[in-house]
Amino acid sequence: MNDVMQMFTGSNPTAVSGSVKLLLLLTVLSLAPSILILMTSFTRIVIVLSFVRTSLATQQMPPNQVLIGLALFLTFFIMAPTFHDVYDDALQPLFEEKITLDEAYEKASQPMKEFMARHTRQKDLSLFLNYAKEKKPESVQDIPITTLVPAFAISELKTAFEMGFLIFVPFLIIDMAVASVLMSMGMMMLPPVMISLPFKILLFVLVDGWYLIAQSLLQGY
Repeated sequence: MNDVMQMFTGSNPTAVSGSVKLLLLLTVLSLAPSILILMTSFTRIVIVLSFVRTSLATQQMPPNQVLIGLALFLTFFIMAPTFHDVYDDALQPLFEEKITLDEAYEKASQPMKEFMARHTRQKDLSLFLNYAKEKKPESVQDIPITTLVPAFAISELKTAFEMGFLIFVPFLIIDMAVASVLMSMGMMMLPPVMISLPFKILLFVLVDGWYLIAQSLLQGY
């Protein structure tokens, strides 16, 4: 009876340790979508892939599930070294009770900060530092995580839209060429998009578009 009471009152060290692990797991799972979207390469990847589909004008091809799945696995591939550092430096020692929860948080944030800082523009970071009236950090680890995350997010958005613009240009030229030909032939009632779609798909296949997109995304990191 005493053992049961100890489990509920938290005086049993084993029960406390298990409760902490469970609480940590639930916290990570609840924050996982936000962490994945705003602190990794997922934002840039999924936006670029969406631009590809929009520029091709293929409606729902590839489907959203395919784009999200591809973006997820590309994100895991790119973030693998960072995730390994987080696990080795923070999670594993915490589960082995070698460090406290606060120490684990600090150690886990270090690799993530280094990754985000490498891909954050100085202009974006200065915007949030000045707004929060923070002093100029001497190192990456001195940057508050609440400042670095939004700066990294808008930097990723800018880069993704730059890549999206470059993706749109060749397909826009095809649309303009097809529209000009149709107008010269007097076929103004025929939608140019319907005629240009096969040519855009053919161009994308001939240049091995998915390979080039994946290569550009990987080289960006």
